[in-house]
Amino acid sequence: MLKLEKVSLVIFDMDGLMFDTERLSLWAWEKAGKDFGYEITPNITIGATGLDARDIALYFKRHFGVSFPFFDIQKLESKYFNEYIMENGVPVKEGLYDLLDFLKANSILKAVATSTYRKLAEECLSLANVKDEFDLIVCGDDVEKGKPEPDIFLKAAKVLNCSPNECIVLEDSENGLKAASRAGMHPICVPDLKIPSKEVQKLIFKQLDSLIQVKSFLEKELKLL
Repeated sequence: MLKLEKVSLVIFDMDGLMFDTERLSLWAWEKAGKDFGYEITPNITIGATGLDARDIALYFKRHFGVSFPFFDIQKLESKYFNEYIMENGVPVKEGLYDLLDFLKANSILKAVATSTYRKLAEECLSLANVKDEFDLIVCGDDVEKGKPEPDIFLKAAKVLNCSPNECIVLEDSENGLKAASRAGMHPICVPDLKIPSKEVQKLIFKQLDSLIQVKSFLEKELKLL
């Protein structure tokens, strides 16, 4: 693991990291699947966490067969998901706003790197009133290869002119943590639905329980740098 010598950029995943939307997604996929006669259990959906839409389609077809009507079910899942957040708002993880304020006060750049496609990602960020807090937003449709490939993180660093070894990545999914490690960055795991495997835990820089702990950790680290 690279030694942290400077923090120029903190990159945030979105679903499951900033927003408690992974559980909402489990519900929406299960509900949409039942409408089409498929039993899409939470365990199946969790396995797709961190993948972009192209890879998710292949993932579900491996489980249910090539005839699985992925895009029809995904469209209905998105409908249920969007209806919920439009009615109830985006469930924001505790500590997000304080962490963003802390990074701003310390002149550290902030980026979003999410596998979610831009239209939905920007809707969620806007509803949570954080879209304008970020210096850059990179989405699943902005890169050719999704997580666990490092493209989305490397793009964020390149656009903001930051060296990868000066970047911290906040992630909850195994695919995201793998991508951050492959990018030569410092992956901090904030688990949501699933604790990373022992294999993935070897790749991470730090594991913390919440965004509140991330802020406390960075406060201590910045004093040492």
